[in-house]
Amino acid sequence: MFKGKFTDNLPKIYGVYTGGFLVFCLLMAILENQGVTAKTIGVLFVAFTVLIYAFIGYLSRTMQASAYYVAGREVPTVFNGMATAADWMSGASFVAMAGGIYFGGYTYMAFLVGWTGGYILVSSLLAPYLRKFGCYTVPDFIGTRYGGNVARFCAVIVLVLASFTYVTAQINATGTIASRALGIPFETAVYVGLASILMCSMLGGMRAVTWTQVAQYIVLIIAYLLPVFWISNKIGAGFFPHFMLGDEVKRIAELEAQFGLVTNSKAALAAHPETKGLAYIKTAHSAVPVGAMAAWKYISLVICMMVGTASLPHILMRYFTTPSVTAARRSVAWSLFFIFLLYFSAPMLATLSKISLMDPNLPTGIIGKSISDVQSIEWVKNWMAVKQVAIVDFNGDGILQLNEWFMRGGVVVLATPEVAGLPYVISGLVAAGGMAAAMSTADGLILAISNALSHDVYYKIINPKADTAKRLMVARVLLVIVGIFGAYIASMRLTGILGSVAWAFDFAMSGLFFPLVLGVWWKRATRQGAVAGMIGGLAAGTAYLIYVGPKFMAMTPWLGIDHLRFGLIGAPVCLILMVVVSLMTDEPDAKTQAMVDEIRIPSGRTVTGN
Repeated sequence: MFKGKFTDNLPKIYGVYTGGFLVFCLLMAILENQGVTAKTIGVLFVAFTVLIYAFIGYLSRTMQASAYYVAGREVPTVFNGMATAADWMSGASFVAMAGGIYFGGYTYMAFLVGWTGGYILVSSLLAPYLRKFGCYTVPDFIGTRYGGNVARFCAVIVLVLASFTYVTAQINATGTIASRALGIPFETAVYVGLASILMCSMLGGMRAVTWTQVAQYIVLIIAYLLPVFWISNKIGAGFFPHFMLGDEVKRIAELEAQFGLVTNSKAALAAHPETKGLAYIKTAHSAVPVGAMAAWKYISLVICMMVGTASLPHILMRYFTTPSVTAARRSVAWSLFFIFLLYFSAPMLATLSKISLMDPNLPTGIIGKSISDVQSIEWVKNWMAVKQVAIVDFNGDGILQLNEWFMRGGVVVLATPEVAGLPYVISGLVAAGGMAAAMSTADGLILAISNALSHDVYYKIINPKADTAKRLMVARVLLVIVGIFGAYIASMRLTGILGSVAWAFDFAMSGLFFPLVLGVWWKRATRQGAVAGMIGGLAAGTAYLIYVGPKFMAMTPWLGIDHLRFGLIGAPVCLILMVVVSLMTDEPDAKTQAMVDEIRIPSGRTVTGN
């Protein structure tokens, strides 16, 4: 099925797949109506979709290096756009983004603006030119463009650090979903999620990941949009609520004024350890912080997310799989379209969820109701059982206030169908969608790490004579090792999903953005400059993270540059060192400069081959 030339049949294949998935959803709805338990439906949803992904991964198995590393460079633009969107729609986008807006208000839109804007940088500065270069991995470009194994190895270090930080967040998301769907502890669920991830990618590498990501995108976008339209229609916000968002935000402002927004004291929170790691509504939904510092923090976060997006190896790798340079550029446009479908809906989902929770005129409203009654609600009991929700009666009046309802931000999207009183089959669908989002990104990240270690370290540095079979065996072993270590770190919950993702972006921009961009656009950039930039930028950014990090020294940030923005320290250091050292050293040879000129020409042969 997934071997040889089959691209002409892709619309038919995925059309049948989509129809089959919708039929499965209908079957689950029938089973729920016949009295099948919610837990059984949740298990069936997760199990069915994961097995489908694993089956696609098995069909895509390969022993060809080009197929394993870059899917044979034959992925059509529309489908590569879907795969890239799935790669991008991580647990942060699907699971945590609406939760961030839910608790933090619209200042969290900085993530959406930055992540979307980053694709403009990808399209204009990097993707077509890296595709023209013809490399397998991002360190492959760095190593060939600048020459020498030192530059290649430095790029691998940055890639591994950024990608590993990112992948722990995705495994965290799969663990959260599996924990709820399967009714198992989170610490065990992360390994269940890991096994699901490895089944999709181990045998077929990038080819398997590509076709499973297309399937995962179909699931995740259906799972995200269907509840938005259903809830909106149910609570009177219209069938297509996106254009009525202003009215619904005003509705929340009235509810916040009615119930009051209270910030709990540190002493009160410390007295209730069950609230640790959970959040409560204390920020006005439509509040816009005023002042120069607030504006700077918003803009600076947008900059970090934009530049970080254009530096992430697992995203840039997706454009190595297209048939041509033109296809790579068009693929970025399709990626933006498919990403837009979800990002356009995230603020609406957060808004609808909060209305369902707060509006006393709705049967789903719980704020202002008796705490004992709320605690007896089935979905509340279920989420409290897995320690994702807590209720604390601070004032002892027995009535649930806004500041007494605690929830983990990462479960807002997962819990919203239950909050809104939708059939549980929709919750199962959302769980499957969240699993698809986290798995698709984790697949790409683990593959990026293992490919860099196997291709750029093992093959290019340690054993250049290794045959294809040995290279792919090493890649698969490393895939498993990286995954297990990622699951172990994720189980420790060192930071939230959004926090881990932001760190990954900052690591990437600190060490990779300028070596990549200047490698394409500045012929004078030298190996010594690139090495100095990568080492200096990564070291400066990491040192600043340790200085201000929430789990470390926690010192006062400089100019509002906190642990989510440390790339603003690392990237300038990288740029300055790279420019200064490049100008102080001999310029690259004529062959290298001619190669740089060649990769900026849209048409023509691929510059290098692997």
